[in-house]
Amino acid sequence: MYKATINVADMSRGVYLDHSVTLAQHPSETEKRLMLRLLAWTMYADERLQFTKGLCVDSEPELWIKNYSDEIELWVELGLPDEKRLKKACTQAKEVVLFTYDDHAAAVWKSQLLNKLHPFKNLTVINIPDEILDAAASALSRTMNIQATIEDGQIWFSVGEKVISVLPETWKTATV
Repeated sequence: MYKATINVADMSRGVYLDHSVTLAQHPSETEKRLMLRLLAWTMYADERLQFTKGLCVDSEPELWIKNYSDEIELWVELGLPDEKRLKKACTQAKEVVLFTYDDHAAAVWKSQLLNKLHPFKNLTVINIPDEILDAAASALSRTMNIQATIEDGQIWFSVGEKVISVLPETWKTATV
């Protein structure tokens, strides 16, 4: 179990938030992937944004925002899913964001699948390079204080004393 106190100042969206989260690391989950979940949370920070059961439940994303009618407003996926999973997400949620990682595997996934995703108008695909996730994973501890400042697409992601500059690579932008 990991506990994090997260302070987000997203100048682009006008979101300023202090939030505490508790994360369980799935036995098959790497430290890089765990930190990607936290980075994804900071990039889409909202009081209603929740971590799901993730790897334990195939029918759920890693993060989501549901409205009071139990409709999914935001579906956040991590990894390199197939077209069928992304289609399911795009039909169930108003907005879908996919965070890819693992430089080599993501490059192969991009070359094989990205062009097939144009029909999914509510899908955004963001790649986070290994260098950034390696730096974030090296700062992982059971209790963390995280600060994220976001402005003009750049993120300053601080874990304790370690400050990581993140410039996500947007491979596809939603057009809705």
